[in-house]
Amino acid sequence: MFSSINRLSRVLNARSSLTKNALKAAPRLIHHGVTLTADDFTTVGAYLASRLVDAGADKVFAVPGDYNLILLDKLIDNPKLEVIGNCNELNGGYAADGYARATGFAPFVVTYMVGGLSAINAIAGAYSDDLPVLLISGGPNTNDEPAGNIIHHTIGTKDFYQQFKCFAPIVKDTFVIRHHEEAATMIDNAVQACLLHRKPVYLEIACNLAGARIRKPPPLDMYLPRPESDPVSMQAALKAAVKKIEVAVKPVLLGGVKLRVGDAIDAFYNLSTVMGSAVAVMPDAKGLYPESNELFIGTYWGCVSSPVCAEVVESSDLVIACGPLFNDFTTTGWSTLLNKPKMIIVGENYVEIDYCRFHNVYIAEFLDELRKVVPRDKDMSRIAYDRFRDHEEKKEVPVPPNLPLTLKEFRRQVQEMLTDKHDLIIETGDSWFNGQKLKLPDGCTYNFQCQYGSIGWSVGAALGYQMGTEQGRRVIAMIGDGSFQMTAQEISTMIRYDQPVIIFLLNNEGYTIEVEIHDGPYNNIKNWDYAGLVQAFNAQEGNGIGMHAKTGGELRDCIKKAIQHKHFVLIEVHLDRDDCTAELLEWGSRVAHAGGRPTVDFRIFK
Repeated sequence: MFSSINRLSRVLNARSSLTKNALKAAPRLIHHGVTLTADDFTTVGAYLASRLVDAGADKVFAVPGDYNLILLDKLIDNPKLEVIGNCNELNGGYAADGYARATGFAPFVVTYMVGGLSAINAIAGAYSDDLPVLLISGGPNTNDEPAGNIIHHTIGTKDFYQQFKCFAPIVKDTFVIRHHEEAATMIDNAVQACLLHRKPVYLEIACNLAGARIRKPPPLDMYLPRPESDPVSMQAALKAAVKKIEVAVKPVLLGGVKLRVGDAIDAFYNLSTVMGSAVAVMPDAKGLYPESNELFIGTYWGCVSSPVCAEVVESSDLVIACGPLFNDFTTTGWSTLLNKPKMIIVGENYVEIDYCRFHNVYIAEFLDELRKVVPRDKDMSRIAYDRFRDHEEKKEVPVPPNLPLTLKEFRRQVQEMLTDKHDLIIETGDSWFNGQKLKLPDGCTYNFQCQYGSIGWSVGAALGYQMGTEQGRRVIAMIGDGSFQMTAQEISTMIRYDQPVIIFLLNNEGYTIEVEIHDGPYNNIKNWDYAGLVQAFNAQEGNGIGMHAKTGGELRDCIKKAIQHKHFVLIEVHLDRDDCTAELLEWGSRVAHAGGRPTVDFRIFK
């Protein structure tokens, strides 16, 4: 068997060599009756670079390794691409996650196995949040598999699809290029799949093919049209929805995170202006609806919702949930009081009403059509909210500047600094609940990882988002000390590329969110001089600054200096270990209860 494979390999390599030699020896090549010159050819790596640019990328995140070095050379040769070197593959994956949030597409290059497997956690998180990250890996030399060789950086078997198998469950599609004749088609398909489905895609290129010569890329629109709704299903869904809305007295609109991936943010807003109903958002959809709008009533998060929001939502006779993602985190351990018979659920590609699901109905198109036929002035829920809420806006009073800093004072000062030119990155933990309490100015974006919830995500994501956002905007990240220790190295990359991120490092000496879910000595961590790390990473050539804030007055001075400093800033916010939000305590106890439910033997129901 192996002798046959070896013969086939020699034939293919001979054909490849013949083509290369012909290109070198003669200015023209007759190929299937077509006259070609050397100018009609490029390399596999250069072809990939062109398609990345066509897809809108101007940055490629990367960690070099011997399987991807030639590929990186070809990417660097493209003047429209900048290769960003990351400290490790996990951080690079998080950076690609943030860049994809800001721009809509992110390429990320790793080496085979030891690099790729280190990136898996970040790619899984990108999948959970519908982010188009193209994971590009160098692969084994094409001669090693037919020769039956065992190669380095693997687990020592002759399986040349080890990495591919690991990525398959956490990406939308996989492409492995082992023959240069397939390279162009696979590259095009990989990039288009990533953009179309808004999910990570895996692309592996054999290390000896990155420099192989293929035809130059012809013009191609990388953005394929998204599918259209089935007209019959659409009309049936509209009819059922209108019928249910007509009889509702106090309908509420509830925005979910899938509004973003469904390109339905504007459609949701336009529907709200017609209906006039109260509008709430789920926690992972914060920032997708303008918080200055008079219809906005806050975040619906069960018992840890914004003031009065849960009362209005849960007392409504119809909740129109648009793009929701119901999981144990967003439902506070399955404790929210929402009943399907009193809901219209508009998913990314379906509508569900009274347990009947209308398939192939896409969210943006459905909301646009619903706006044209929905009953107007369904404003009783907003009136109820106005009746219940405190009309006197409470302005937080500054604490004396010499007193120890508290979370409440920290939030007050962050709120004051926010403008429409800021992009918030919020780490998993109590930062979630501090972030939810902030009122976003119009134009200020908000990002956090609610579904996957991988601590440490925000450091790399802040780097990637800052590199992808518009010039003149600035990322502000809120990160707990335990999370920061996971990925701290990436602030050196922010300093290296002079990214003006502002990090608020909340130092309460431990994993606070884990303490509230289930406490134990494993939630204690070694304290660091976090602000002092900045000087170490500057290494006499960077412009980052690190500062300590132990009082309200010190924090005020730090923020003032951070705003004036147009480079990287880390402010270490010193807090009491037990100073956390009440919402974290409540949420943590309910999530812990949900996770600790005893096993149910479902066989008794058969």
